[in-house]
Amino acid sequence: MSFQEFFKEIERQLPSQVYLLYASDHFLLREAVIEIKKFVPFEQREFNFHVFDFSSPEEKFSIEQVIDVANTAPFFSKRRFIVLIGNLQRLLKNGSKRLHSYLSNPAPFSIFFLCHEGAFKKEMRERFKGLKTISLDIKESDIPSWIKCRTRSKGFEISDIAVDYLLGVVGPDLGLLSAEIEKISLLGKSASGVLSVDDISKIIEGNNSYTPFNLVEALEERNTEKVFRIYKTLRQTTETYNIIGILNWLYGRLMSMDRRDKGDKYILKTFEILHSADIDIKSSGRDFPMEYLLLKLLRL
Repeated sequence: MSFQEFFKEIERQLPSQVYLLYASDHFLLREAVIEIKKFVPFEQREFNFHVFDFSSPEEKFSIEQVIDVANTAPFFSKRRFIVLIGNLQRLLKNGSKRLHSYLSNPAPFSIFFLCHEGAFKKEMRERFKGLKTISLDIKESDIPSWIKCRTRSKGFEISDIAVDYLLGVVGPDLGLLSAEIEKISLLGKSASGVLSVDDISKIIEGNNSYTPFNLVEALEERNTEKVFRIYKTLRQTTETYNIIGILNWLYGRLMSMDRRDKGDKYILKTFEILHSADIDIKSSGRDFPMEYLLLKLLRL
């Protein structure tokens, strides 16, 4: 899990003067900033911890302003911490020379974090060669481990089956998972100390009687009436795009668990149908006829 490499740097007291952190999910960049802030003593944050978020339309900064802060000696501390967030390709259009000049000779008393949102392409790797570069992205296969680490940090444990359940209901979106874990940490209790599916189901589902996991089960049973009854409930609280995304994840999970009793052909055809629906939504921007998708899956 790449985020662990970042934690190791924090444990080593951030020995480098410049870090380049990148992630495709803005949530992971926010998480990194939170961890950096925790590293700075509370009484020093007002004077020695600075965040410049170039991805926010409300904030207006220039590269020159950021560099000036980085070159200013810290107040009552040995180090100053500067975090620059945004798409580096866009940022380099303005102030590129000044930024590269600083990166080649950073202030000895400042720790400078470049937080790039988006793909880190080959051209950018060449331009920032030599910097301590860390990918924060988490592979989908590592999400269950991330959930376990996250719940432990919140003071509770969660069973493996409950992890699968949580992913089946919420999907692999880290921001949504984090929000649900926060909710569970406030409301969930277990005598054994390890939360089970029963412990978290009412908290996660609220008043909903069905989840996307139930929808997959009904599809596998080819129970048409049950499939559309479940979908009718789900569509009241879940966007079509999210339902398709969660179905994709659930079928992928079933495949990774070697549940191939229906055969590889069935699984491949299922992914083909879901992928086609996903492309249709992204390319057209319109609502996808979910009922039509469900009928196609039922006929497999």
